[in-house]
This record gives sequence, structure tokens and C-alpha cells, in this order.
Amino acid sequence: MSPPTAVHALVLADGSVPAATTLDATWPGWSDGLGLVIAADGGARHAAALGRRIDLWVGDGDSTGADELAAMEAAGVSIRRAPVDKDESDAELALLAALDAGARRVTILGALGGERVDHGLANVWLLGHPRLLDRDVRLVDAAARIRLVGPGRADLGGRTGDLVSLLPFGGDAGGLTTGGLRYPLRDEALRSGPSRGLSNVRVADDAFLIVGSGRILVVETPATLSK
Repeated sequence: MSPPTAVHALVLADGSVPAATTLDATWPGWSDGLGLVIAADGGARHAAALGRRIDLWVGDGDSTGADELAAMEAAGVSIRRAPVDKDESDAELALLAALDAGARRVTILGALGGERVDHGLANVWLLGHPRLLDRDVRLVDAAARIRLVGPGRADLGGRTGDLVSLLPFGGDAGGLTTGGLRYPLRDEALRSGPSRGLSNVRVADDAFLIVGSGRILVVETPATLSK
């Protein structure tokens, strides 16, 4: 059975996932329009606590027992088993499955905060996947919301007081102009290495970033965690 199509898909990875009430309070609207839920192997354990039904399970099964897989299949979940020896992580396979189902927006929970730091970094680097051009993909947890933006204008709107860090990704970024942030950029560059773009602050609900060249990792942090 193929997963249903959806404009907004949720990918559940195997890291830490906060309670739905925490996500709702921290990132209002994070789940708007969700129409497809894909679990990346052990990320399936998060679905029940979030009140979500899994449409597709993807993975090599190293974090999900045979009984759990059988129970999901019996409940109508599509199972897409991958070999253990593969080039992609389970999270990447789940993300690609969401794109194959037509998702224009993908929210990934459980991408951060797990036992493996390398997995967390690899999940951040997934935002640079060549198939994500013109897609809105965000890693979300209670402490951060992360996305990658390229040349053009990006909406940085949200709550006044939240931190907004702008980090050059994969090299220097130039032609940067911001609005609605405490420390403005006016057709400037951020160099790869120095931490100049760290800990800016949203001073208006409507904020924006214009990128002339390169790519910027946008990391939002709730004001409650800013100290």
C-alpha cells in the first residue's frame, strides 16, 4: 500500500520528542495541515503520545522489534523495510518518502537530542539535501526550530523576543539583509567559522531575511531558553 499524498508531512525520527502540549505552546501552528505521518524506525514510539496515527513506517528495523512491526502492519500501517547496510539513514529514507508522497512542507520531530551526536548533526545536514529545493523542511523540538534558506527572501516571522541565529551553511553567505531583528544586517556577509550571526533577537512579529548568495541555517530558540 502506498502512503497517501499530503501537502504537510510529519516525520518521526528516533531522537527526543517533547509532549504535544509543549510543541503547541512553543511553536504555535507547527502541526497545521498535517496529512501524512511517517515513522523512521524507532521514531514510531512517539506517535501514540502525540495522538497521531502512522501511515508509513520506514527503516532497517534495528530499533523496532518484530512484534511491533507486526502490530503496526495489522493496524494498517504500510511497512517499507530497508537493508541494514545502506547509504541513507532511516530519517533520510522517511524524508524522501514524504517528498515522494508530494509533501511541500515537512516537519521532522526526533531529529535532535538522541544518544548519538553524529545522528543529530547528520539530521541537520539533511536540510541541505538536493531534493529539498523549494520545500519547507524544519527540524523541530522544544528547544529549537531549524531550517535552511537559500538565495531570495525568507519569512522569519514569529514571536517577539525569541532568538534567531543565522549561521552560514556550507561556506560564506553574502548579500544578507534583515528586518525585524535587533542586530540588523544591511547587504552584508556572514563568513563560515566566525559566530557573528549567533543569538539575534526578533523585535517584531514580522521579520525577514534576504539572502543574496550562499545558504543560511536559521535556528530559532524560544525566549524562555534565551538565558
